[in-house]
Amino acid sequence: MKHVFAFSFLLLSLYSFSQKNDIIYLWPGKVPGEPKSKQLAVIDVSQKDNIKRFTEVTNPAIEVFLPDQVVKNRPAVIVCPGGGYRVLAYDLEGTEIAAWLNKLGFAAFVLQYRIPDKKEGALQDVQRAIRVIRANTFKWDINPEKIGVMGFSAGGSLSARASTCFNRRTYSPVDKSDSLSCRPSFTMLIYPAYLDQGPNLTLTPELQLSKEVPPMYIFQTADDQYANSALVMAGALRDSKVSVELHLLPAGGHGYGLRPGKNAAETWPILAEKWLEGILNTK
Repeated sequence: MKHVFAFSFLLLSLYSFSQKNDIIYLWPGKVPGEPKSKQLAVIDVSQKDNIKRFTEVTNPAIEVFLPDQVVKNRPAVIVCPGGGYRVLAYDLEGTEIAAWLNKLGFAAFVLQYRIPDKKEGALQDVQRAIRVIRANTFKWDINPEKIGVMGFSAGGSLSARASTCFNRRTYSPVDKSDSLSCRPSFTMLIYPAYLDQGPNLTLTPELQLSKEVPPMYIFQTADDQYANSALVMAGALRDSKVSVELHLLPAGGHGYGLRPGKNAAETWPILAEKWLEGILNTK
């Protein structure tokens, strides 16, 4: 009986291992501007709040999540977890979001961008991620014209930067992937932060808007300390005649992801799904 249990445990372990998602490291050589050597992402073990956090990333990567159903030319989303550019709330605002996107038929890629306090490096990482995915669309049955970005809190800031700074060259080309565009096809910002750092709480100067900026979905709650970011971004997009859909709920706070218990966490996915259907049907 003991041997049967051990064998069953071994099979379960092998099955679990085989089901692991692919991790694609973005930089084959030296990571641009990164002073430290490449290491595995460091997991925070100090907090016991049921959130998996990375506290340091020196070898940026994307974790691949594909839907069970095989569909040709499907859309994809790069998910940028938040954490104040200091940590990554990797499951709450990353892998759990990817699972939701898979249910909608999207391929999803959770971005492990550089932290802590490496904003320029994070922008390089998301630009590189978009290009790497575009260069490998055949591998994952992805439509290269339907690759979006989605971010939460600081990840929302990063997604907004990726969606407005795509014409800025942030690193020297590494391979053929870097000849491709890093402009996202669409953008979703969920309780975004740091978008109102201009004079008198206006749009952050780095975010240069033009008609080339992709359409955006923005969700926020009025009692969030970063609520002004969403309002400023939506107003600036409207003034620039960029398609934008803003939803502002009266309450919900910050950092809820998809987890049940808050109206905001249960509302934004429903509205986002409808927005995605409309955007993708017009492209």
